[in-house]
Amino acid sequence: MEETEKDIDTLADALSRHGISLDDEQVVELDRYCRALWAWNAKLNLTRHTTYDKFVARDVVDSVQLERLIDAGERVLDVGTGGGVPGAILAIVRPDLDVTLCDSVAKKAAAVAAIVEESGGRTPVVHGRAEELLKGERFDSLVVRAVAPLTKLLTWFEPHWDSIGQLLVIKGPAWAAERAAARERQLLKGLELRKTAEYETPGSGATNVILRISPGE
Repeated sequence: MEETEKDIDTLADALSRHGISLDDEQVVELDRYCRALWAWNAKLNLTRHTTYDKFVARDVVDSVQLERLIDAGERVLDVGTGGGVPGAILAIVRPDLDVTLCDSVAKKAAAVAAIVEESGGRTPVVHGRAEELLKGERFDSLVVRAVAPLTKLLTWFEPHWDSIGQLLVIKGPAWAAERAAARERQLLKGLELRKTAEYETPGSGATNVILRISPGE
């Protein structure tokens, strides 16, 4: 049988190649999560990143960039978590955070709950829309990756800024056009938007940014 990249590579190798340093226990927990994600991916399409290198270059890199913008002990909500990225990874690399994962698709929410359990994590998973959850709870940071254009996100969260400390959104090269569309529709009125990080996705040449949106002073 021909060896695959997953057979000949390790998570520790991939992390090292991309300059990401975690302690041994975190690497073990992250590996369990990654393998559980791949196993569930065979039943339900949750990720295209099915080698350690792609998992680290896409999912872990994004999560590490995000965690640098989140203060110690914050309550974090991962909006539209899908297979658990970035929230489940944040919970592993930043155990000080109080992370909740949510997804409006029942099958995905059930799958990620099983993935977290199988990997030994304790991160709660909520089936439902984030804006419904925000009616009764407050979070210091909302993290969003590959969910919707800015106009949709800002429309969803417009009534709920009293429950949001900051919204951290990962976007690709089209972010400036999305910002312009949001401004045209006056969805940024009373809000502050800053580009807080810019980085290249390893191996792709694509540039990502993280936008921080928060209530204005």
